[in-house]
Amino acid sequence: MREQRVAEAIREELSAILREEMRDPRVGLMSVTKVEVSTDLSVAKVGVSVLGTEQQRSQTLRMLEKARGFIRSQLASRMSMRHVPELKFKIDTSIEHGLRISQLLNDIRKEDSNDEDKEPK
Repeated sequence: MREQRVAEAIREELSAILREEMRDPRVGLMSVTKVEVSTDLSVAKVGVSVLGTEQQRSQTLRMLEKARGFIRSQLASRMSMRHVPELKFKIDTSIEHGLRISQLLNDIRKEDSNDEDKEPK
């Protein structure tokens, strides 16, 4: 339970930090999708969704890795924790995967409705 509360608080603060402090034109539009914190609160795995090309995703991940110290210090100044977890960033493609599934389902529905229209009555 405690890990979940800490993870959610970190996710909210990281979202704000990335939105307010990290302005890099080479980076695609990104959002923090999830944060998983270890039981001892020493490590936080941060899932980031990036809208853009594969190149923009990899550039964004590199930028986040380079700015990890800055982001962690910003997080420390915003949160009242004795120890801010080490941040490990990874690209989260679950949103894109969900959109792709929705598109496929819509295509199937369209095909089904077109087939019904063609059947003789």
